[in-house]
Amino acid sequence: MSITKKSIFLIFLVLFIDQASKIYVKLNFTLGESVDVFGWFKILFIENNGMAFGLEIIGKLFLTLFRIVAVVALVFYIRNLIRKQVRTAYILTISLVLAGAAGNIIDSVFYGVFFSASEYMGPIASFLPPGGGYETLFHGKVVDMLYFPLIKSDTGQTIFFSPIFNVADSAISVAVALILIFFRKELNESLETKKEQDVEPTN
Repeated sequence: MSITKKSIFLIFLVLFIDQASKIYVKLNFTLGESVDVFGWFKILFIENNGMAFGLEIIGKLFLTLFRIVAVVALVFYIRNLIRKQVRTAYILTISLVLAGAAGNIIDSVFYGVFFSASEYMGPIASFLPPGGGYETLFHGKVVDMLYFPLIKSDTGQTIFFSPIFNVADSAISVAVALILIFFRKELNESLETKKEQDVEPTN
């Protein structure tokens, strides 16, 4: 299998797992509902307007558009890496970043149109509700559900790890960790090449 096909397969695999898990939770859980998988792992349904792990820093529309621009840039970046025959593992790692960003874009762009609102204590959201979705295009909320309360206080409060996230967030976080640990050379070389191309004089 060529590296191009491997990259495309990985991106679509992550997207499938991400969207399948989000849609299942969205259509089967009320907002705030949780299920214990293990003592240290729960499925806990929340939604957020912001960035990974529920952070909210900038406006929703700007964030969605920024994600779209970032995904387009990553597509061209991966294509350039493939053309230069960079290490396969690095290309697949960048593909993970692309898949994670695209996964959350789908929520932001379409979920507000395709689903009714999720609420605490019900009712459970529905797909393509007769009255229309809970928001307009580009203003959907991102579905999060993965919760790892690894360390708790005597009162039951989570000390570590409190963020609630999704498969797309996980893909981005794992990819960034891999880049920092194993692929700093490839990242630096690709950035240096980009700088050289930017300053190269034209005739």
